Amino acid sequence: MHPSWVLFASQALIAPAVFGFNKPQVRVTTTFDDFDARIMDHWGGGGGKWVKVSKGHPFGGRTFGGAKRNEIRGTRAFGSGYPYGTDNQSTVAGRPFPFGVWPLYWDQNFMDADEYGPRYDAIRPGGFIGYVPLKTTKQHFNVTDDEVYYAIGDRDSLLPLMVSYVTWCHVTSAWPSKFDPSSPSAAIRMENVIQYFRGSSFALASPTYNNSFARTSNSELKESTPLPELMEYSPFRKCVDNVTENALAIVNMVPDLTPIGKFVLALSIAGFIICLLMYIVFGAGVYGLMVLMLVARTAFQNWVYGTAPPQQLQWSREEEMRYENYP
Repeated sequence: MHPSWVLFASQALIAPAVFGFNKPQVRVTTTFDDFDARIMDHWGGGGGKWVKVSKGHPFGGRTFGGAKRNEIRGTRAFGSGYPYGTDNQSTVAGRPFPFGVWPLYWDQNFMDADEYGPRYDAIRPGGFIGYVPLKTTKQHFNVTDDEVYYAIGDRDSLLPLMVSYVTWCHVTSAWPSKFDPSSPSAAIRMENVIQYFRGSSFALASPTYNNSFARTSNSELKESTPLPELMEYSPFRKCVDNVTENALAIVNMVPDLTPIGKFVLALSIAGFIICLLMYIVFGAGVYGLMVLMLVARTAFQNWVYGTAPPQQLQWSREEEMRYENYP
């Protein structure tokens, strides 16, 4: 076979993978048995079946994944934002990981959160806990000089999220700094949190806000100190909040072929083998091979991405933010 046909064939199969995986992702390794890892997608939809963390992992046996994007929002109560696994509202110990990430931890082992403390930062999904200031300018929003928010979460979630903050909310770009929530001298305290997300693994906070109910050991607590009026109705805060809810990385579903997808994929593979044999034996079938390679590419893309590649899903979700509504 001429080398140009080999190059074409390889490009036909590789192209969808290159196209589909060029957006921000976080790989979550839960086993050393193989190289398999679950993927957390920035702007992803989540969902699918949950799995169990493999034996030998510090949290082996716990359920992992399955949560959807529309379940990501918690409250101002630590331990909120779990779609399942909250039988005991007074502790976060022993809980599953619906979004693929462990919860934050605070000082004084609040609600037994030391279980996810600094000794496991080296294997925390997304890396160490960091924080980043979220500031904007009066050119885009009517903000006061002290209207500054902080995003707190794992490093690999913060980095791509900052791009979205800059794009949608005109945030002044900044790099994350390492954050120790249990330190008595921490810049952000638990009482400053204005919203938890993703099973309390991510938070937005403001140093000017103090929630007197924050130390109540109840993840389903509805009471909280109201936000100051300027903060409550701030377009900038609402923008940051909406972007976090829509863009924060969550674990995606395990690819699963539909019956039609399985049939198309099997047909494509069989057709490829037949055409290859025909070419070897009879010196024909090159154009058929080209066509079937493209069909195989489509089938592979449907298997991995569903009806549309992640990049397209990403943009459609971003379009829902209705950028024109923001200054």
